[in-house]
Amino acid sequence: MSTTVLKGGRVVDPVTGTDEQADLVIQNGIVTGLNAPYASDAEVIDCTGNLVLPGMIDTHAHIYRYVTGRFGLDPDMVGVRSGVTTLVDQGGPSCMTLPGFRHFIAEPAKTRVLAFISAYLVGGLEGHYYPQLYQPECLDIDATAKAVDANPDLVKGIKAHAELGGFQRWGMDVIKLAAQIGRQSRMPVYLHFGQLWPSPEDPMDIDPDTIFPSVLELVKPGDVLAHPFTRHPGGFVDKHGKVHELIRDVIEKGVKIDVGHGSHFSFDVARKVLDAGIVPNTLGADMHGYNTRIAPPPGTPDIHSDPEEGDHMFAGAVRFSLTSAMTSMLALGLTLDQVVPMVTSNAAALLGMADEIGHLKPGAVADVSVLNDERGQWTLRDNEGHRVSAERMLTPRFCLRAGERFDADAPTLPQFTPAQASA
Repeated sequence: MSTTVLKGGRVVDPVTGTDEQADLVIQNGIVTGLNAPYASDAEVIDCTGNLVLPGMIDTHAHIYRYVTGRFGLDPDMVGVRSGVTTLVDQGGPSCMTLPGFRHFIAEPAKTRVLAFISAYLVGGLEGHYYPQLYQPECLDIDATAKAVDANPDLVKGIKAHAELGGFQRWGMDVIKLAAQIGRQSRMPVYLHFGQLWPSPEDPMDIDPDTIFPSVLELVKPGDVLAHPFTRHPGGFVDKHGKVHELIRDVIEKGVKIDVGHGSHFSFDVARKVLDAGIVPNTLGADMHGYNTRIAPPPGTPDIHSDPEEGDHMFAGAVRFSLTSAMTSMLALGLTLDQVVPMVTSNAAALLGMADEIGHLKPGAVADVSVLNDERGQWTLRDNEGHRVSAERMLTPRFCLRAGERFDADAPTLPQFTPAQASA
């Protein structure tokens, strides 16, 4: 029998209410429990000073490599090699390309890989770079719903875009179709907010502040509103700097919010939303090939270049991760008790997998994330150039995926020492 002991770490598990220094014992890839007896031949890993969490879940990843061009990243690089045990690809595969996603991405990965399937037939080609591929005629309700029904182990929802460029082209048509797919498949719809596509040459006269309330009329309990902290028009905050009041009503009805950090993140907008008392349920990192400066797959043409997409929240950095996004939440004043559920229990519930992942109950699959928890002084920067000071830095040390250890050595992970980024 193979036994691993994560010794002396601060074990934080929102599901069991655990927050204590303890030894987590794992046997044959299954959690035995806290401070359980173990044999002398067990592998003991000193985790003193570390956070020991249920395996972290990134609810917004882009990992359909090659098929989505420069956009898709290697799943294990942003997964287990970044301390993350479960990834949810947001809109990479479609009903047409889902079999390839399963065979070439999900099955070979050491990371658990899931997907919110694209509402669009083409999926996330080049990160939705070509707007003409995402018009109403490029959605097939029945085909997409059938793909969802046929792949319940892999597909956990639908991805669509509620953004200004699309509304200026097609009004509400696409969003109505996406909402119908969600109802027909009985799955949550994950809705991108904040302008994604540039305005067309002859745009429809759309006030960006009307997009959010219009879309809220279509959402159902369990649907997910993404990018609450976006710097782009058409999101949670209107052009007058006020948070849309309707958001409170849909939250009460069971609609969820995912940070979807990525290139949209604004500290200024985040403070307005948080000050309004709106705290996201989950914390997707939204890493992709346009915002990590990782070399693209061989032979991929450089058809997309946007200097803004290369900016990152850490001053002087070109890389980030899910733990980086957690650090930014802490710098904004959220507590560890608020942030940990975003990447564990809340994320598992969003996926309908609360019984399987997101906790460290005895008998659970041993998905565990071990984080360094440092104190110092760092400066964080968003894509608008705004800076905030952070006194706490979380970085991944390693994770266990079904008991197998993976060290956090991804090239996308920031490397900082205290006060290094203060300039």
